[in-house]
Amino acid sequence: MTEQAPDQLTLNERIDAALPSMSPAEQKMASYFRSQKQAVLLNSAAEISAKVGASDATVVRTARSLGFDGLADLREAILADLTAAGPEGRLSRTLEDLGATSEGALGLVLRAHRESLEVMSSVAFSEAFARTVQALFSARHRFVFGIGPSGNVAEYAALQFNRLGLSTTALSDSGIGLADRLISVEKGDAILMIAHAPVYREVSVVLDYAEAHEVPVLLVGDSLYPHVSRQVAEVLPISRGRADHLAMHGTTIVLIEAMIVALAAEDKASALSSLAKFGALRGAIDKHWLKRGVKK
Repeated sequence: MTEQAPDQLTLNERIDAALPSMSPAEQKMASYFRSQKQAVLLNSAAEISAKVGASDATVVRTARSLGFDGLADLREAILADLTAAGPEGRLSRTLEDLGATSEGALGLVLRAHRESLEVMSSVAFSEAFARTVQALFSARHRFVFGIGPSGNVAEYAALQFNRLGLSTTALSDSGIGLADRLISVEKGDAILMIAHAPVYREVSVVLDYAEAHEVPVLLVGDSLYPHVSRQVAEVLPISRGRADHLAMHGTTIVLIEAMIVALAAEDKASALSSLAKFGALRGAIDKHWLKRGVKK
């Protein structure tokens, strides 16, 4: 069998090959590179070293031990890993993990979500969240972008924001259908974008259109940010579980529901009034709706 050149190996394969010859400090750092790919993409060398309990030099030295020129080169490889694995490959890796653990499917998924939710507990995330909520609340009109499974989350967010009396449109159509909704975006609006790498055409078009019309884009997602940072006003670095495993959207749903509560709190009276109006409309459509759940 022909041995693969280092640049043909995935990051995980490079780590497996290099671990035996690494120092303990480098082994610890390499393991972090493997398990926390999103953090390596988003954080500086100083931030990475602080999380691992090592020096900045260890970050760079470990990257070079893996055959990279430095941290920037390592990040390129991580992005290649994130974008190369299709749904079949990600599910396969998830099931491999399931077979190697005794915690079962429920335990495996709960662990993945706990790790993702931990990001939301930081002061920096809380501050970015507050700025995002303020931008959404003060906008003339809100748009929530998402394609595929993220499109379902976008539709849910738009529905709930509208119930609060905050006019919102979901940008959840792919292909040319997106143009019909995107054309109404104007200065004074805001776009909440739920998206992850790679930069597919709908993401690129929305970002370019928003930039041309001076509309702020508030990004929910971690892996896309390094590619689009110049065109994004705010980022909430939510992951979808482990980068090379089955995409999980639970943390994004938690974030959206936190936004619902926060937006309602910005103007409690208006939110309650809008929901009362919504309840009355439901009652007008179905006279028995208000009695549902009440025992006769």
